[in-house]
Amino acid sequence: MTIVKTTVKGQVVIPAKIRNKYHITSGTEVAVIDRNGEIVLKPLLKDPIKEGKGIFKGGSSALKALKNDRTEESKR
Repeated sequence: MTIVKTTVKGQVVIPAKIRNKYHITSGTEVAVIDRNGEIVLKPLLKDPIKEGKGIFKGGSSALKALKNDRTEESKR
């Protein structure tokens, strides 16, 4: 776990190791989610179609993944 401080404006710095892992660069849009007492930062895909291509290749079906995602979302 990495601990960071907030600025007067409520800004935080995402550590370089995490920014590199998730390809977060200047201008990357990040969703801020309030989930059960946690603040979650989720980087948004720049081109969802291009970046999602082949994600299910050789894996489970897209329908199963969608159903699982919907189930998890309803629990939140």
